[in-house]
Amino acid sequence: MADYATLFKRNLGLVSEAEQERLRQCRVAVAGLGGVGGIHLVTLARMGIGGFNLADLDTFGEVNMNRQYGANARTIGRPKVEVMAEVTRDINPDVDLRLYTNGVQPDNVVEFLKDADAVVDSIDFFAIKARMLLYKTARELGKTVFFSAPIGHSGTLHAFTPDGMSFFDYYDIREDMAPFDQLVAFSIGLTPRGTHWKYMDLSRVDLNSHAGPSLASACDISAGLLTTEVFAHLLGRRSVQAAPTFVQFDPYRGLYRRGRLVFGNKGPLQRLKRWLVARKFQDQAAEFNRQMGHAG
Repeated sequence: MADYATLFKRNLGLVSEAEQERLRQCRVAVAGLGGVGGIHLVTLARMGIGGFNLADLDTFGEVNMNRQYGANARTIGRPKVEVMAEVTRDINPDVDLRLYTNGVQPDNVVEFLKDADAVVDSIDFFAIKARMLLYKTARELGKTVFFSAPIGHSGTLHAFTPDGMSFFDYYDIREDMAPFDQLVAFSIGLTPRGTHWKYMDLSRVDLNSHAGPSLASACDISAGLLTTEVFAHLLGRRSVQAAPTFVQFDPYRGLYRRGRLVFGNKGPLQRLKRWLVARKFQDQAAEFNRQMGHAG
């Protein structure tokens, strides 16, 4: 196979030779390799990122086929980490990969994050405990975390820097809250000016099956938003659009929403939205909390 310079030659003009070499020396930690994580990884690999730490504990299933990059007839039942490692090496055989097949856990999170130049949060939407662990540790280690959710036909963008508003302050989430309340706060903080509410059928959201409506096109939009921000961060091109800044781009409705949620989810309007959503899904709350190991 061709050498690194040839593989990524067409990036030049949008990056300089020196910047491309910088990307080659960078390492990105990608937590979760499903709907958005797989395409985040592939996009960053095609930018020429030279090293990745990859974490996921799941295997590909048939229900992943509609949107997940690594899901196909040959990969059903295979670990996502292994499949996506193969995909990444097929793009750049010299890429340096470190694989964490049991996902992000208390006993590996420091090792997973400590040498990363950027962190990508693509953990399963419903896995709030692992997500909190990731953000808490990343802040302690001085790492910037990037997140994008595919919501309806749209993609969101959030970033959390070590010296900016924290994940916990933005979403108004505490570790002692019930998992259902944590999930509600997280979902409302993602889209303060939600463009998707007009067309999304929320009756298809099943918290206890960890399922909701999702499209591959929204995952593509999310990847474009997130990887561009990671790119700018790694090369020091500009400052990160960090929380309390939020972004939602919805090409279906032709809307780009960008704003600042100065008080995070603590503001009165956000609190009202949280109450309304919690009431809508209240019949699923007890079982979701039980599944998440919450005794209250």
